[in-house]
Amino acid sequence: MSEQIQGIDPAVAPSGPGCVECDAAQGWWVHLRRCAQCGHVGCCDSSPSRHATAHYRSTGHPFVQSYEPGEDWYWNYATGEMYGEGPELAAPTHHPADQPVPGPRDRVPADWRSRLN
Repeated sequence: MSEQIQGIDPAVAPSGPGCVECDAAQGWWVHLRRCAQCGHVGCCDSSPSRHATAHYRSTGHPFVQSYEPGEDWYWNYATGEMYGEGPELAAPTHHPADQPVPGPRDRVPADWRSRLN
């Protein structure tokens, strides 16, 4: 991927340390994805609510980057393509390192594995 890509704004900070919608509803997530255009942090498709994909469907923002420590890959919802590299986004580039997966710690149900998509 080149450094200037329509749908990616490297200057936009992430919306927070967790999924915006899950936090508002006191929900939980498995992994987090960050919209590369507006910074919205949403939960992955393995999570019960799939907010990152819902964000793409409602906004048309095509690119997300993993918001997991040690991961910097991109996914393009519009084409179904994964990219192993791309522009560096504004910090922070992942959720807090002490935040467990799944998370957040105090909201993950004991039977979380049976609730995965």
